[in-house]
Amino acid sequence: MPVRTLSRPRLLIGAAACLLLVVALSVVYRLQPQSLDELDRGVGDGPQAWTAQNPLAYDVLHAIEVAFGTIPLTVLTVLVAGVLVLRGRYRAALWTLGVMGAASATTYLLKRLLERDRPVWEDPVHSLDSYSFPSGHSSGIASAMGVAIVLTLVFVRRRSLRQALVGFWVFLVLLVGLDRVFLGVHNGSDVLAGYAVGFFWVLLGLVVYDPSPRRKVVEALPSPLPPNKQLAVVLNPIKVDDVDAFRAMVEEQARMSGWSTPEWHETTVEDPGRSMAEAAAIDGAGLVLVCGGDGTVRTVCAELAGTGIPVGVVPAGTGNLLARNLGVPLYLQAAVDVALNGQDRAIDLVSVAGDGIGKDEHYMVMGGMGFDAAIMEGADDAIKAKIGWLAYFVSGLRQLRSPSFRVEISIDDGPFTKHRALTVVVGNVGYLTAGIPLLPDATIDDGVLDVVIVSPKRFVSWFPLLWRVMSKRKRVDEELNRMTGRKVVVRTNHDIARQLDGDPIGPGREIRAECIHGRLLVRVPR
Repeated sequence: MPVRTLSRPRLLIGAAACLLLVVALSVVYRLQPQSLDELDRGVGDGPQAWTAQNPLAYDVLHAIEVAFGTIPLTVLTVLVAGVLVLRGRYRAALWTLGVMGAASATTYLLKRLLERDRPVWEDPVHSLDSYSFPSGHSSGIASAMGVAIVLTLVFVRRRSLRQALVGFWVFLVLLVGLDRVFLGVHNGSDVLAGYAVGFFWVLLGLVVYDPSPRRKVVEALPSPLPPNKQLAVVLNPIKVDDVDAFRAMVEEQARMSGWSTPEWHETTVEDPGRSMAEAAAIDGAGLVLVCGGDGTVRTVCAELAGTGIPVGVVPAGTGNLLARNLGVPLYLQAAVDVALNGQDRAIDLVSVAGDGIGKDEHYMVMGGMGFDAAIMEGADDAIKAKIGWLAYFVSGLRQLRSPSFRVEISIDDGPFTKHRALTVVVGNVGYLTAGIPLLPDATIDDGVLDVVIVSPKRFVSWFPLLWRVMSKRKRVDEELNRMTGRKVVVRTNHDIARQLDGDPIGPGREIRAECIHGRLLVRVPR
């Protein structure tokens, strides 16, 4: 979700309301300190007295105080900013540091300006010597969790996970605020002012600087032909939480990058994108963006292969293997930036046939038989919607005791060799979801296919096998064997589960794959 789709006037109104609350509380304290103290004492006396009667509650509240103090939040801020920088999210890192720094400085200045003493109780359970207004813990947690909420909205695509995280961040804000009152170290007005300071800088920060990933438009090399800036978008609507917001974001990005207003084509259950891609090509599109899961991407790419029309991949599925292997960001706005302003790369396409496989079928990433296909079949859609690619891990655990099968493999029309396998994968790329280097030598534009045969002898063999895969060990044997070739035929003597680019295609006895070198143009980061 791009932050720029949030209403700028509403952000300004929210920031103004926070500022007004801080100013109002400050003025009241200056003019009528006794009135404010009496009101705060009436609010805080009950919670503080309850803590005094419950030693265990004090221990818990004190632990919360320590965990969310200035030093831990500062360390956390630096770590988050560092991670963002390492992942190339420089705007988000700079925005995070700016918001947190401004909130901290404002809190310090207000404390020095107003010099409000800590509340005094007859039976204090905890005491501090520093000034009370505004609460540093409250401003720190409000700004930190405000930042967390914004980063969640920017970088977390799944609605269910996004909602759960935002709910958790809000819970932490309330928890720390209540902690200050129940410990008796802050007045209720101190906490409210702290909240207002933290949220003020989050909202104002969004007004003056958008932390969403963004790419600078790079001027294209001069060409004797006029550029075709006609844009088409093929969208699988069920893969995007807010279709209207997505449309608005793409259209704004297209306008800023010099593209025409997009022509929109939505896929259906009956047609995952074939006729939509064909219509875009016939209409003369200079670029086609495809937004959906691996199945939608595979269908559209196969249809546009050989047309010379570049495809911009906007990943919105669970696996998103093509995008991952091309280095395309998994965040919608950043992926759209790459699609509109990136460079074209010619990649290989894999023509595939076999019993039960439709005519003129292709894939871009991987095709397989056995364990991997059973995982794809067993991944529940409801679980995928909630936890994303981890649903495949859950499905894999269920399939660990799947029986192996006998298989014959021919490379480049050569003689068939016999093997025992739990799974056979014919790949055009090297990495699975979560960065697992199943085929570490595979390259999407090298003109050959990479084959891996996995056959652990027993359950405990999985552990050294996974280590060999993750460490990219070159050694091959009966448990982990690899081959390469332009043509690959895999066949068995009974029906085995099969998949293409993560989509189950039904059980069968054969997969015939052939690499078509440089057949498709895709947009990748410059």
